Amino acid sequence: MSQCVLKKIGSIIVTRLPIQKIMIPTFYQTPLKKQLTKAQFLVMTILLSVMQSEKQVRLERLARVFPYPITTESRRRKIQRFLDLPNLTISLIWYPLITYWLTTYCPIGTRLSIAIDRSQWGCINLFMVSLIWEKRAIPLYWSLLPKLGNSNLEEQTANLQQILPLFSEYKIIVLGDREFCSVDLGNGLKLKGVSFCLRLKKNHCIERKHLIWQRLDELGIVPGTSLSVERKRVRKTRPATGFELACKWKRNYGKSHVKEAWFILTDLGSLPAAINAYKQRMGIEEMFRDCKKGGYDLEGTSLKGNRLINMILLMTLAYSSAIFQGTELKKKQVQKYVSRRKEQKKNIADGVHLVLV
Repeated sequence: MSQCVLKKIGSIIVTRLPIQKIMIPTFYQTPLKKQLTKAQFLVMTILLSVMQSEKQVRLERLARVFPYPITTESRRRKIQRFLDLPNLTISLIWYPLITYWLTTYCPIGTRLSIAIDRSQWGCINLFMVSLIWEKRAIPLYWSLLPKLGNSNLEEQTANLQQILPLFSEYKIIVLGDREFCSVDLGNGLKLKGVSFCLRLKKNHCIERKHLIWQRLDELGIVPGTSLSVERKRVRKTRPATGFELACKWKRNYGKSHVKEAWFILTDLGSLPAAINAYKQRMGIEEMFRDCKKGGYDLEGTSLKGNRLINMILLMTLAYSSAIFQGTELKKKQVQKYVSRRKEQKKNIADGVHLVLV
């Protein structure tokens, strides 16, 4: 099929895109073709292309622009049936791709950062485990929690256990914000040989002297200062030992004021290492922004349950495809030829129109 096919249905003209013009990374194709029939692979390829062009994962939007010569309602049902495929799973579709990518770009023994976080909208409570990469995050595993609100230790451990076998030959640092300020989680990761940087709440206590406990916000940390506390007992109730604490309060710049300090439970053995590692956690915040209102509008979809999980899988394939191709361009040092060129603002007073690029 070398040319686009046009078909008129009522007052709507539907196009069927030529297969060879729909681009996905080459290494995607072999694993996907093993799990999908030719027709299913074609549907997935078109969906990924439509997601990238529309920057949307809302089912109604995808059905409206899906290039197939049937009614909009039929297209919507076709996408729904595709999302119900039994072999459209994270382990069968996504794990082989991320494993290939890791072996290609990350030598064995490389230290990699894994961020855990949670996002909630409406009645959806999404737990996400992601790999930090180039100030962004690549989703690795995700699940829907059966309740609203914070996750518990069992849920955190179960989600992390899904991806740790993929990184058995790498050095892993798990990063988590104050929702994951669990000393028990740190203990569990330490037993598995996994490093961690988990931000504690300011009301946690450490033992400064024998049986003398002090809250973290009473350590005297002020903006622009940092402190390292080693081998102190943490948590007044059921104390735990063998941890280090990295404390830092960012300096205030002009009108920019940081409200409180970071108190990071870690085992990295160095204050700068712990602070630099925890800074990378912001990559998952950027990823959520790209996938939600700032990009694919994930919270705008009305999907739930397994269909939502599979739609996130498709979104992950599209999102990671852009990241992987950007990595390739950067590796070839040709990014300046494809990036949007920035120009200095022209002076309107000189009779020249202002150009915004």
